[in-house]
Amino acid sequence: MNSIGKTTAVALGAALMLAGPARADLTIGFSAPLSGPVAAVGQDQYDGFMLGIETLGGKLGGQKVTVLREDDQLKPELGNQIARKFVDHDKVDAVVGLGFSNVLMASLPRLVESGTVAIATNAGPSVLAGARCASNVFSVAWQNDGSAEAMGKYAQDAGYKRVYLMAPNYQAGKDFIGGFKRFYRGEILDEVYTAVGQPDYSAEIAQLQAADPEAVFVFYPGGMGVNFVKQFSQAGLAGRIPLLSAFTVDGTTLPSLREAALGTVSGAMWDVGLDTPGNAEFIAAFTAKYGRAPSAYAAVAYDAARLLDLAFARAGGDRTALAAAVKAAGAELKSVRGPFHFGSNNMPVQNYYAFETVKQGGKVTPRKIGTPLAGHADAYAAQCAM
Repeated sequence: MNSIGKTTAVALGAALMLAGPARADLTIGFSAPLSGPVAAVGQDQYDGFMLGIETLGGKLGGQKVTVLREDDQLKPELGNQIARKFVDHDKVDAVVGLGFSNVLMASLPRLVESGTVAIATNAGPSVLAGARCASNVFSVAWQNDGSAEAMGKYAQDAGYKRVYLMAPNYQAGKDFIGGFKRFYRGEILDEVYTAVGQPDYSAEIAQLQAADPEAVFVFYPGGMGVNFVKQFSQAGLAGRIPLLSAFTVDGTTLPSLREAALGTVSGAMWDVGLDTPGNAEFIAAFTAKYGRAPSAYAAVAYDAARLLDLAFARAGGDRTALAAAVKAAGAELKSVRGPFHFGSNNMPVQNYYAFETVKQGGKVTPRKIGTPLAGHADAYAAQCAM
């Protein structure tokens, strides 16, 4: 049995205090991969989103809210079913999460057709940023290329002459490799695409080592990143070949990687090493509630809750005005990542930082070492007809 029909309904605000059933003013559909090798990615988004609502008194725009949660299992066909359920059966006011890029793209036609506001917290595929942009679909996270573009700029500025590239073989993987190459002008020795969810990279790492690159760039989120970095380290390459990455060494993987990640450099729009207004309070609240440090996925989803709070307040009870209200609210949002607003294609315009994994006070942690791209907009906005 798949997750359809196993919805977890979380009622917040005043509804929690009522003995009998209560109907919330708002219903939000939340979907993400909550099982399998990338479950931590989805769980952090859900936890960050729920924390954001909790800090707002259990309301969005002053209205009680119910969140319906579904597990897309990283399966595009299931993600599409969930989106249809949210829109057609549950009549949700907005959909949040929407999984990885392949899942989001499978859900996109029904979301666009319905006009329901959809806010991605872990995807920003190039086609959605460009020709298939839609007025009701937003990414509050990133356009996929952004963190990779920052690492391409970092590699270029560092003077690396020969670089080797690796990523999973799906839309985001291709976007990340394309993003890196957009800002890197040196020689690409090879670009290797591996199966989504692949656990063993020993053959690819042997090929990488034989190519003798000056640096490696990879995109492997969740459990894929844990496996790759550990195997890279076990092969004796850590410290010998600089490892640059995006969404590979982060809050979801660092607890497992620990010393294996030391010296790696990651491109991201947020990490715990960032000093921005409100960030320390968010990290403390998340850590206190969940017993672990947040990742960028949690930070994005936390921002999504506060974005919707502003948007519902703006739109009032007019659901047809919500998309425009979300767009306007982007400019008002005090994001924990720093400067933020939506571009013309509903993708973030934001800073992309470089973080090195270091050991401080006996703890393995990310340390900000630069901002390769500041106030950065994606390369696809001109293709968007909005």
